[in-house]
Amino acid sequence: MVKRLIQHGNSVALVIDKPIMEMLKITNETTFELSTDGKNLILSPQIEQTQEINILNSLEKINKKYGTVLKRLGE
Repeated sequence: MVKRLIQHGNSVALVIDKPIMEMLKITNETTFELSTDGKNLILSPQIEQTQEINILNSLEKINKKYGTVLKRLGE
């Protein structure tokens, strides 16, 4: 898909189509981290802090319950 930047006041904007937003589960309220590798622009939705905490808590529970088994599988 090829897109062009559009004029938005003194700045420019990139319009993201609704089907893409739905696929990525983002809204106009989503915050993004903007980075570059020197050639490409990388736009990443930020994970909500509560989601990140939930993920870390789940990983901790998994490690407590299955840590030794996972360690043996990794050997």
